[in-house]
Amino acid sequence: MSETVTLQDIWTQQEIRTAIDAASVALWRWDVDSNNFNMDAQGFSLWGLPWSDELQFEHLSAQIHPADRDRVRAAFIATRSVSGAYEQDFRIIVKDDVKWVSSRGRGADEGIVGRAMYGIFLDVTGRKQAEEGHELLAGEMSHRVQNLLAIASGLTALTSRSAETVAEMTRDLTRRLTALGRAHNLVRPLPASQGTAALLGDVITVLLAPYDDLGAFSGRIRVAVPRMGVGEHGATILAMVIHELATNSVKHGALSSDYGMLDITGVTRQDKLELTWAETGGPVVGEPPVLNGFGSKMLVNIIKSDLKGSITYSWYPSGLVAQINADLNALAT
Repeated sequence: MSETVTLQDIWTQQEIRTAIDAASVALWRWDVDSNNFNMDAQGFSLWGLPWSDELQFEHLSAQIHPADRDRVRAAFIATRSVSGAYEQDFRIIVKDDVKWVSSRGRGADEGIVGRAMYGIFLDVTGRKQAEEGHELLAGEMSHRVQNLLAIASGLTALTSRSAETVAEMTRDLTRRLTALGRAHNLVRPLPASQGTAALLGDVITVLLAPYDDLGAFSGRIRVAVPRMGVGEHGATILAMVIHELATNSVKHGALSSDYGMLDITGVTRQDKLELTWAETGGPVVGEPPVLNGFGSKMLVNIIKSDLKGSITYSWYPSGLVAQINADLNALAT
């Protein structure tokens, strides 16, 4: 009858320890009677705690993110009554950093040795950040698709009001949709080989071309900004800002009206560009809207993080006036 060959029979303890350290796996031991915790050096390093022989769950609990603390405590208690393998992901706070930790083991005293349970901690921060990035991208893509459908509908209605024949409407709508395609190309990173994207005024003009009137009322969108270049990253972020404001305007603001006007003006002051987006002639504004949608939150975040600036909204009966401040150095990148 053959004997079972274990890892211990093949590798020395030092070799096993080396493999564990290489994988950044932290080992833990839980005495279920005294509630004492023990971890290896990798565990104390992960949790940002000094080495101690007197460690209990409360010491670890103080490091757990407040939003996850009760959930983790309940999960650890549940491991005493639920059999089988378990995995629990949660956040911990180490100094000023937030890390994601995955705790893995077996519940209901499975594999218990000397009234002690064993398991591992893994730092899964990178994986969690990637998942959050994918969720953000999926949300933004969904938002973009919904916006494009709303814009296409708005442009169709706008074109039908000014066209006199089917052929004229087809031609004008095709122009608008083609211009929308050119504008949409700006709302993504440019190839590095293209270098500086364009002049500020050209970027804004291209982005707003689909919404200008093609008939007798042409010129209802006016752009008067300083002559200055913007870098590829600055142009991408600025394009997202203008695109979002234009989308909202064509759905609810001045660009949804036959006689609405839009003025974009700008000045430079020291190291800042100040852009003013002013709408008039659209639907009368009553109560200021609550800006808590994905697009509004995205604007605030990208202007703050990528353009080192801010955006403020003022609502008047005649329409929206938005003030955008951006750092010149950030725009130039």
